[in-house]
Amino acid sequence: MIPLPSYASVSIAGRSPGLAAEAVEAVVTLPTFKRPKQVLETLASLKAQRTDRHFAVIVMENEAEAREGASAVLPLFESGEMPGMVIIAHERGNCSAYNAGWQMAMLQFPDFKHLLVIDDDEIAEPDWLERMCKAAQTLQADIIGGPQVPAFADPSHARWAEHPVFAPPYRETGRVPALYSSGNLLVGRNVLAAMGPPFLDLRFNFMGGGDSDFLSRCAQKGFVLGWCAEAKVNETVPARRVEADWIRARSLRNGVISTLVEKKKRVGTPLAGLRVFLKSLALLAASPLRGAIRLARTGSLTSGLYPVYVALGRVLAEFGYANEQYRQPEKN
Repeated sequence: MIPLPSYASVSIAGRSPGLAAEAVEAVVTLPTFKRPKQVLETLASLKAQRTDRHFAVIVMENEAEAREGASAVLPLFESGEMPGMVIIAHERGNCSAYNAGWQMAMLQFPDFKHLLVIDDDEIAEPDWLERMCKAAQTLQADIIGGPQVPAFADPSHARWAEHPVFAPPYRETGRVPALYSSGNLLVGRNVLAAMGPPFLDLRFNFMGGGDSDFLSRCAQKGFVLGWCAEAKVNETVPARRVEADWIRARSLRNGVISTLVEKKKRVGTPLAGLRVFLKSLALLAASPLRGAIRLARTGSLTSGLYPVYVALGRVLAEFGYANEQYRQPEKN
């Protein structure tokens, strides 16, 4: 049985009247933090979905004081224009917000099959929800990921689309061995029931990577992962995110997350910590060559440096380095 969220950590700000919870087949969870304009744009894209499936939306406001996002979206729910509910995740951090929304979905919608995730800086294409759900059925997969297509605020930054920080991990629809992001995701109710709350590890709250860790643990439990290349969301990329220090910080962070997730994956195996550290050292030693190959292929020095920064981040994680990019969201 899924335990109720405590009143101190989660509260319901409002819901659509006459919501037929038993008829809901899919629940879309949408975390938001200080983006009232953008979350409205995300909701507009959800309202425009072309599907016959009954779906509801849960908006998770993670700014518990000003609540700008909740204030902006509440009229849509309370008028019945948008089916679903708005909740306040009082504990800061993206893992806390996801956990609140996913747990609320389990409690409030007893018969849904698919839980989907989209962020408040993303716009879903009109067939996104339908394609994600169909992919789960066609591929017989428990979890489906999809591409987050970068929409750069400055069109001249489009050349960054193929950088590893922004490029999708797969190009074709099919079953895949691993997924890394919750920015465009479908999770079966059966997965949530088996994994149980808290779904995302709160140690990743301000670093990111809680989703990668969750997906890694799901794969370990034998759940089938898939990728739907056609189910796209367009992610707004501000100019700040193509600056050299942001790219470097994100690359190092990806390396740190890689080490932390792998350590959790290997818990209980002999010499697990040593094996992970030796692998990190080997990747660091190989990174200049890997970077040179990437540089020759792409012509981009920044892309060439990516394997070096990731490997360095893996090693730095062994000494307690943690780049919490979400601790100061205004700089992210």
